[in-house]
Amino acid sequence: MAEKQQTTHDNTAPFTFEVANGIGRLTFTRSATYNAFDLSMVETFETFLRDRRYDEDTRVIIIDGGDAKGFCAGLDTKKYAPEIFSMTPVQAYNAQVRMSRLFLGMRQIPQPIISCVHGAAAGIGFSIAMASDLRILAKNARFSAAYINIGLGGADMASSYFLPRLIGAGRAYEYLLTGNWMDAQTAMDLGFASRVVDKEEMIPKAIELAQTMCEKNSMGIRMTKEAINISLDCPGLEAALNMEDRNQIMMSYTYRMK
Repeated sequence: MAEKQQTTHDNTAPFTFEVANGIGRLTFTRSATYNAFDLSMVETFETFLRDRRYDEDTRVIIIDGGDAKGFCAGLDTKKYAPEIFSMTPVQAYNAQVRMSRLFLGMRQIPQPIISCVHGAAAGIGFSIAMASDLRILAKNARFSAAYINIGLGGADMASSYFLPRLIGAGRAYEYLLTGNWMDAQTAMDLGFASRVVDKEEMIPKAIELAQTMCEKNSMGIRMTKEAINISLDCPGLEAALNMEDRNQIMMSYTYRMK
């Protein structure tokens, strides 16, 4: 029987978070707004990520869209966008920076993140999927870098960093410049998705993968995520090899191999 280690339920919170046997599940709960991000959601997600930095009880995190028709519609254009547009330039820039740094935070936490995406993931929703380590999609999942469609630049919320690295620059140009939708099968064909399954199979498949990770050495999982992050930005093969060599020797002497 699964041991529940942590539960966060709040009727006013934008998401719930539960941890059982090292697997944390974050479920967005703003279904009436398609899980769109307002200031409260930005603040709560920011705090959540900060708390995970040194959380040894949570080994893997699963993020899903709950009961909403889609995973996440992006910025709350009815509530939060008007507030941002009424701010001074400095205030608006600070709001922009605060939102965008959420995706840096997703890469900085040690836990691998599995996003389970159904329906639409637009704007920030697309970026959450991009910043995750694995993506499990329902067959109706679709993605749009919607920023370009609302009069802004197409490169926003870390999309210009993540998308070319995930699907290649050529196709990334297309999606960022047009705001066109990428469907689940195309996402799978481009290597963006790890799995495409029926919606009811998403969470069981994510839990299966998370359980496999939890069976591994926790420091090994952490350093693997760190190594991939660094390798994406390192200047060349030699730098990547030096980092891998350091990690492996440190691991082998810290946890003696049997």
